[in-house]
Amino acid sequence: MVPLFVGLFFMGAGLAVSLQARFTATDLAEPHRHGRALALVVWVGTLGSVLGPNLAVPGRLVTDATGLSLYSSAFLIAAVGMALAGAIAFALLRPDPLLEAQRGAGARSAGRGRGAIGRMRAELRINPGARYAVLAIVSAQIVMVSIMTMTPVHITHQGGSVDIVGVTISLHIVGMYAFSPIVGQLTDRLGHRTTIIIGLLTFVVSLVLGAARPDGTGAIIVSLVLLGIGWSFVNVAGSALFSSVVSDDTRAASQGGVDALSNLCGATAAFLAGPLLVATSFSMLSILAILVLLPLGVLVVARSPQATRAGSEGS
Repeated sequence: MVPLFVGLFFMGAGLAVSLQARFTATDLAEPHRHGRALALVVWVGTLGSVLGPNLAVPGRLVTDATGLSLYSSAFLIAAVGMALAGAIAFALLRPDPLLEAQRGAGARSAGRGRGAIGRMRAELRINPGARYAVLAIVSAQIVMVSIMTMTPVHITHQGGSVDIVGVTISLHIVGMYAFSPIVGQLTDRLGHRTTIIIGLLTFVVSLVLGAARPDGTGAIIVSLVLLGIGWSFVNVAGSALFSSVVSDDTRAASQGGVDALSNLCGATAAFLAGPLLVATSFSMLSILAILVLLPLGVLVVARSPQATRAGSEGS
């Protein structure tokens, strides 16, 4: 068991690094193309999300060739894939996009004596646009993860089969990633604020449907698809806004910090969602998720489009 946990730890570290790729795509992109550049990287992740659960087929071939168990073979395939990705990035991602962006902007080294977390906190204290973007990213993650993780439990409690659970989660992942290029283009054309509003409305429709029809399998599936689409709108727009307004001096530290905060909040939400589901119901869990979105909803209504646009252009 110890090697398994050690391996999962390093896989988690690799995932954390790969999440930063969406921000890397914006380093050299034109300001009016940040959304599309970021969304394209998010969309490519769909391929891995779809192929990953199907590693059993090539895994059997590896098992026959190496004598490893089927599960070990799947890990081996994943390890080879991550090694190839690292090699390609190391060989071809030159010069470093972040360093090129900083050089082109004449970025100062002020504040680099602080630690990464200290620089991120300093950035958030003085940058309202960054705080706004972080609230959007974190809120979307909390709502999506809390509902998504409890949906399989809810479906099985209602008598649904594992096949239904698999189809539901697969369609949810499609909603999360498949429409990312469209969401990116809408972000660039309509603006971050409008795109986040669309995402919030999609979230609300999803959660209201889940609260009103918790016993309907079809309704739950539609709700999960809309949940993924809502997450895509808010996450892509929030991430694009964050990359636009954060200063060059703290860009890497802040981007890593916002991902760490987002995943920590999502994990905490998933941990709390289980007891809440047992103590209440899936409908109540959906209603509580709507309440989580209220602070972002109030802020996005109060924040003028001019303020968001000015923050983006001033970076």
